[in-house]
Amino acid sequence: MSSAITPGRSSSRNSQRVLTVLGLLLAGSVAAFGLAWVTPSKELAGLDPRIASIMHKPYYPHAQWGLFQQNPATGEIVQTRSADQFFIPGSVAKLFSVSGTWHTLGSDHRFVTPVHAVGKRQGATLTGDLALVAQGDLTLGGRTRADGTVAFTAIDHTYADDVPGATLTPQDPLAGIDRLAQQVRDSGITKVVGDVIVDARLFRSDPELDPAPTPLIINDNVIDLLTTAGDGPGAPARLDWRPRVAPYAVSSTVRTVEAGKPTEITVKPSADGTRIKLSGTIAADSDPVLRVSDIRDPNAFGRTALIEALKRAGVEVTAKPVGPNPSGRLPRSYGGAPEVARFTSPSYDEYARLILKVSHNLGANLGICLMAVSKGSSRCADGFPVFAKFLDVAKVDRKTVQLSDGRGGDPSDRTTPRAVAQILTYWQGTSDATRFREALPTLGVDGSLAFSCRSCPARGLVSAKTGTVAGGDLVNDRLGVGAETIAGYLETGKGHYDVFFAGVNGASAPDIEGVLAIGNDMADIAAYLQEGPSGAS
Repeated sequence: MSSAITPGRSSSRNSQRVLTVLGLLLAGSVAAFGLAWVTPSKELAGLDPRIASIMHKPYYPHAQWGLFQQNPATGEIVQTRSADQFFIPGSVAKLFSVSGTWHTLGSDHRFVTPVHAVGKRQGATLTGDLALVAQGDLTLGGRTRADGTVAFTAIDHTYADDVPGATLTPQDPLAGIDRLAQQVRDSGITKVVGDVIVDARLFRSDPELDPAPTPLIINDNVIDLLTTAGDGPGAPARLDWRPRVAPYAVSSTVRTVEAGKPTEITVKPSADGTRIKLSGTIAADSDPVLRVSDIRDPNAFGRTALIEALKRAGVEVTAKPVGPNPSGRLPRSYGGAPEVARFTSPSYDEYARLILKVSHNLGANLGICLMAVSKGSSRCADGFPVFAKFLDVAKVDRKTVQLSDGRGGDPSDRTTPRAVAQILTYWQGTSDATRFREALPTLGVDGSLAFSCRSCPARGLVSAKTGTVAGGDLVNDRLGVGAETIAGYLETGKGHYDVFFAGVNGASAPDIEGVLAIGNDMADIAAYLQEGPSGAS
């Protein structure tokens, strides 16, 4: 069984690049405190010999294992190891944050992003401003398929700087912006004597959440940079990039080298992020290589994108298209300012599916801000009390869930295996049980488990969220794996699903291939649990 490495984008800018694996960032090493250390013989007693064999591997001489499997219908515990001890969860933490957001908003919640005409309209001319009121829509149409579902790939473009094989969805990231522009034109406006403004007052961006969500998000707030090998060694590489919005400009000096030679591409943006230079090499036999560069000012970017889209739709705007977002011109309210366009998102459960399938860090953190907004606050941190009350509703002991973000990337994040099982059990008693379960990666089929267990008996029968915390161990010239975790549902009989958690804290690996092997071990353990004795009634 093989596993895909799907890390998040690292915030570390020093020479010791931090590894981020399966959707979790760790800036530096993290110590797992509060763990009960037991002897291998006691820890492994009664386990499936295949699972015990994994735990005896050389990666885990000083590691702490957690294991929990339960029949949610009867409460029977099938497997348990250190079920009430704190573990670093990795991106398994997204099971909690997404659940809280889903419960708060509702599975069918849709984000409606309006454009208001603020000023005086005479015929086809608006003397005033167009205000796009951002509503926290995660994709703004940039991933929406024709059938209304949200597209994703096994390795998301947001991980492209860290993981080979990241790919793009085919949808146009400016689709929602273009739709809004066309609606403005359809309303009869052909000229705006004034400006276009992004109203981002929904919530304030919180730097404590990394990546920090913004009320307006276009293409995950990144520019995609796709390099393809040229016609042969020595030839310039081909470059494509998106979304193309002024004043962003991209240049490349990447050259094609012989097949089998290293592919090494460096991205260097200007201080404001609008001038991006690529350099390095790409092997003649290499697949296209994707990189990303941050959009530093999402509001200014969105303003220019809408002005350019309006021009394409036949609407002239007299203001200069490039420049800062003039938020000081916004009205206190939009009473008397007619709505001339609106974009409606897919339902929230589609966004939850995206977040969980690919371990979408920005989307998970966004949920914290949206929970705050639900209570009338523009301060993202006010989402945590909302989340805490949800844990009470879900009958999860809030003292066993310790989170400082939505994605599981803070060094203080901890949870217990039993708490994870409790949140999974909560969903089984709701009308959204199937939708939530199917939003998780499926073993051997899609998401972060797409490349695991492709031909084993458990393929398609495990739905689970994965997580990894890994960083450099400079003392021993190796990688420290603070956590490797997996949690979700095991289909142990037709229509019956056990809940489970499996995780290890404190492993180590000689290199990235070793980290990959540890991820494989977690997928194998999940498969063996599914194949083994269960609490099915």
